[in-house]
Amino acid sequence: MGAYLLVIAGATTALTDAAAACSTWPACNGGYPFAGADVTIAWTHRILAALVGIGVIASTVVGWRTGSTRIRAALAVPAVLYPVQVAIGAVVATTGTPPMISAVHLFVGTAIFGGLLLGLAWSLERQFPTRERDEPLTKSPAIESDSESGTPQPTTGPRATFGAYYSLMKPRLMWLLCLVAAAAMTLAAGPDLSITTIVATLLGGVLAIGASGTFNHVLERDVDQRMKRTADRPLATEIVSVPEALAFGTLLGIASLGTFYVFVNALAALLGLTAIVFYSVIYTLVLKPNTVQNTVIGGAAGALPALIGWAAATGEIGLPALVLAGVIFCWTPAHFYNLALAYKDDYARGGFPMMPVVRGERITRKHIVFYLGATLIGAAMLAAVDTLGWLFAATSVLFGAIFLREVMTLHREQTRGAAMRSFHASNAYLGALLFAIIVDALVL
Repeated sequence: MGAYLLVIAGATTALTDAAAACSTWPACNGGYPFAGADVTIAWTHRILAALVGIGVIASTVVGWRTGSTRIRAALAVPAVLYPVQVAIGAVVATTGTPPMISAVHLFVGTAIFGGLLLGLAWSLERQFPTRERDEPLTKSPAIESDSESGTPQPTTGPRATFGAYYSLMKPRLMWLLCLVAAAAMTLAAGPDLSITTIVATLLGGVLAIGASGTFNHVLERDVDQRMKRTADRPLATEIVSVPEALAFGTLLGIASLGTFYVFVNALAALLGLTAIVFYSVIYTLVLKPNTVQNTVIGGAAGALPALIGWAAATGEIGLPALVLAGVIFCWTPAHFYNLALAYKDDYARGGFPMMPVVRGERITRKHIVFYLGATLIGAAMLAAVDTLGWLFAATSVLFGAIFLREVMTLHREQTRGAAMRSFHASNAYLGALLFAIIVDALVL
């Protein structure tokens, strides 16, 4: 994470003035830390680089003595590249940060972080193999129910009917996906974003999510009856009939596309339609029951709100929107694989080829580390292509470290409770990151 801090700090614009104030190397124009804000930032960056360099050396020595061939190969990358990175950093500091050299500096830093991450993933896999046991994951006392609701719900009366239709819309997905769209809108337009655009885009998004969720419930109703965590869904319990659910989903879809088209723009409406069709048909019918890569490819559905938000604000799709969509795409497996681990037996009972069911828990845990690393790199690239500063960088490092800690705990404990804590840490990471984008774009 120290290596990642260097990468994302270098990718943000927050260090631009600091680099200009410290144009000699290794000293800083004769200035000392605390002689001024810019000088202090530059000195902090260089001191941190020295400490991370020591960590790289220590990691390489330990990995070389105790690791496998591929762990040694992974750690050889940062060991070889770090002195090169120091030299590039000296050139950047003394030549006014030419764009090409700065880009190379960022690329090499990313490669160093990637090598350390690969070494960590393979080391965890080697140190904590899947333990033999009767059940793949021991149920934690903290998990009170396998059902989605967690508590028994009434099955008759107006309250039950309202709750059933509300549940069809998958409301727990809405806040995060709306936050993705809001972050994209603020990235695109900043304080100039109109209230009408915000309200119409978020309303259209909520309706689109509701339509997608409803169609998903219809198409998976038979499987839901076989799975404990979904057995209380409205169509599985027949509180809502299939024709009623289809009519409700269609109404929501029409309302969503109408809201986008009338109050936002045609591109937002087209992307909204794409999101509904992709989740309802491509993911639910094609990907989820047929390929172990369902979660990976299906991440495109969660990434589309980033494009919708940018299109709503600008009428087009920009590079930052694509990078933000990439962050969501990489985050999705790192997030959902934890849930797949926690409910491995349930997904097997439903006939879904989820990663832990097909490839096993060990491979799944390793892939969580890989996709977490890809998510962090994507966040650094987002900082590089847009004007995001210290708040975004600090949030990605802090909550990324919390997420990584929970993933490492999952490797050690291999329990359902650990999987769910890692799942919630992934939510916290993305939620905090998106809030940081909004605050950075609107306030800072």
